[in-house]
Amino acid sequence: MGDFKQNTVIITGASRGIGAAAAREFAALGANVVITARSGDAIDALAADIGPQVVAIAGDIGDPDFAPQLVDRAMDTFGRVDILINNAAALHPIARMAEADVAQWSALIDTNVKGVFYANRAILPHMIAQGGGTILTVSSGAAHNALEGWSAYCASKAAAAMITLSLHTEYHAQGIRAMGLSPGTVATQMQRDIKASGINPVSTLDWSDHIPPEWPARAMAWMCGDVRDDLAGMEISLRDENIRRAIGLI
Repeated sequence: MGDFKQNTVIITGASRGIGAAAAREFAALGANVVITARSGDAIDALAADIGPQVVAIAGDIGDPDFAPQLVDRAMDTFGRVDILINNAAALHPIARMAEADVAQWSALIDTNVKGVFYANRAILPHMIAQGGGTILTVSSGAAHNALEGWSAYCASKAAAAMITLSLHTEYHAQGIRAMGLSPGTVATQMQRDIKASGINPVSTLDWSDHIPPEWPARAMAWMCGDVRDDLAGMEISLRDENIRRAIGLI
């Protein structure tokens, strides 16, 4: 997976699931890790469990004032930020458009779309000044395929994928590696919520059909390594067996 010593990684939505697994993975590979989520107790416990190189900063990435504060604290603590993992995402409302709650729909966009923009915008000046950096945004098959009951989630993931492409177009020449990871279905609380909804084919999947969160965490480390410049501007899918084989998952 590479050596991430002397690197600093910010991971949003790190209180559980993929984000928490990514924090453990990067810390195990030697990185300093800044984790954030709205649940302060959860990320404090995770940081204490992993070790002193992990710093927890609670806040809402969908708040435009929070991302600059997050980045400033990371810079003050570690002196640089090399990798940003845009992982924070909301799923609800799961409902057809005519029945979807307007406030929930709007709040999801705040997190899944605006939160990605806010975090990118806050980190870019620092990464450019230091000569480059990697920004990896967690994508989804929902970015490319409409699913019943998921109008907000599908729209948000499509928008986040386009933000990644825009980031690559605008800043690749300045050393910014923008990439997306589509992990497939992962055994997290989100899949329990999807199962309970009973809407669209994803809710019919068995728990055994989902991959463990450690797989996308390992994929992130593989993608963010120095040898992965060839992935800049791309979205990688963990459904692809060749990718799983390259990472060493199968």
